[in-house]
Amino acid sequence: MTNPHGKRRGTRDMFARDFRKRGMIPLSTYMKCYKNGDIVDIKGCGTVTKGMPHKVYHGKTGRVYNVTKRAVGVIVNKRVRGDILAKKINLRVEHISHSKCRDDFLNRVVKNELVKKEARPPESMSAHDVHPLTPEQPTPSREREFQSKKSAPSDTNLSHKFLFMIFIYEKKKKKKN
Repeated sequence: MTNPHGKRRGTRDMFARDFRKRGMIPLSTYMKCYKNGDIVDIKGCGTVTKGMPHKVYHGKTGRVYNVTKRAVGVIVNKRVRGDILAKKINLRVEHISHSKCRDDFLNRVVKNELVKKEARPPESMSAHDVHPLTPEQPTPSREREFQSKKSAPSDTNLSHKFLFMIFIYEKKKKKKN
């Protein structure tokens, strides 16, 4: 027998329902609310042949871009000869479910916020007191001494040419007085 070339070739196990999960689809499938921007997983359900995804999209994750009465529009990445294209496909709600890929990220964000809150020093502690969970505060820099403009420049910091110019300038000042 030759190799078949149909749309549903090689999908015997892919679209088959699980053991003891055959028959009517639970009503909770239809009661789920999908909104634009939701992340969904695509899994073809063999019971409902209408609005079924092609086998290429089975197991893929996409983002909802359109919601209608019985179906949902999903944007999915598909690899075509080395390029990754964003494909828009319309699926019935029986073939999609909310993805749990973002749950771990959101839980980690909440956990990190709690750790940050615990690490903050309480209001009663001054700014210089070091909290055990925060890194040590840097030591304050020394007070620097600045020379005022009125005071004469020191000889050690100036070059010889500049000193000579100052000497000539002071001589001219004395002559005018």
